[in-house]
Amino acid sequence: MKKKLLAVFLFSATTMLCAQTLQTSNKYFEVGNFKEVHNPAWGVTDDPWCINDHTFIYDKKKKKWHVIGITHARKMDYIKDPGLNLLHISADSLFQTPWEIHPHALTADFKKYKESVLWAPYCVHHKGKYYMYVCAGSQGGAHVHDSYQMNLYISKNLKNWERYKQNPLFVDGFDARDPMIIRDGNQWIMYYTANSTPMGGNHVIAAYVSKDLLHWSDRKIVFVHSRKGTFGGPTESPFVVRRGDKYYMFLCDGGHTDVYISNDPLQFEQANLIAEINDCRASELIKDKEGNYYISSAGWFDGTYGLKIAPFIWKDGLDNEINSLNP
Repeated sequence: MKKKLLAVFLFSATTMLCAQTLQTSNKYFEVGNFKEVHNPAWGVTDDPWCINDHTFIYDKKKKKWHVIGITHARKMDYIKDPGLNLLHISADSLFQTPWEIHPHALTADFKKYKESVLWAPYCVHHKGKYYMYVCAGSQGGAHVHDSYQMNLYISKNLKNWERYKQNPLFVDGFDARDPMIIRDGNQWIMYYTANSTPMGGNHVIAAYVSKDLLHWSDRKIVFVHSRKGTFGGPTESPFVVRRGDKYYMFLCDGGHTDVYISNDPLQFEQANLIAEINDCRASELIKDKEGNYYISSAGWFDGTYGLKIAPFIWKDGLDNEINSLNP
């Protein structure tokens, strides 16, 4: 029966992809065309905004998808709003258009909590609680880039978020941001983008590990890119997926996403670049309850400014192995 269900899924997934032009195809995976499912600017003529780095969460009890992400004016204006609010939308299905709009999940409060921005959230559900990790900027102000703080916010219902009393979890630079977390064995690994020195240098991915999602230690550089600079760069929005003994790391580089492969979750090499996904940024991989995979894209560089989703089909033969990605 399992073989029959698997065959049906593979047939339907392949049919779905064949019905459209493949955007990316290699021996590891295939990506179909992106469809825009939500745009904060739809129906807005005055002051349209966009969605940027985001996180997908599936509420199993209510069977709803949620997205929380950066929102700001379509033309980024740091004086007007450097990213002070986290947008919150939900839907019954991934391709619902548009998604339901909720009040902002969080708003930065510099006066009370020293939050100068709220950037690039990532949410984990564990033991009945949602743990959301967010770059909250520098406690010294938005432009003190060598001391960006990583904060934790906790909720039981995805509506009301409490600030963790021991924030910040850590500080780093240049602009330590874009956290992403996987569970690997008996530990959690948090990946984030940074630089080889707090004032700049090579663009890198750094990582911390934790046993309880609250206390993080053993900072390690897990990826170094040859390109140097400060803001932006080729190591934004890391997303790591484990499949068997392979780890895939998706990194945003401007308007496209690079994919690297490794056998070690704490060591990736630039030489092991296996794919480039065009017109894709700040992406997350999504797995629904039926076992279908998708990849998202959002941002304000490609002219759409909304949230887009595309079919994603693995071809590495590791579907039945240990997998870090679940709904």
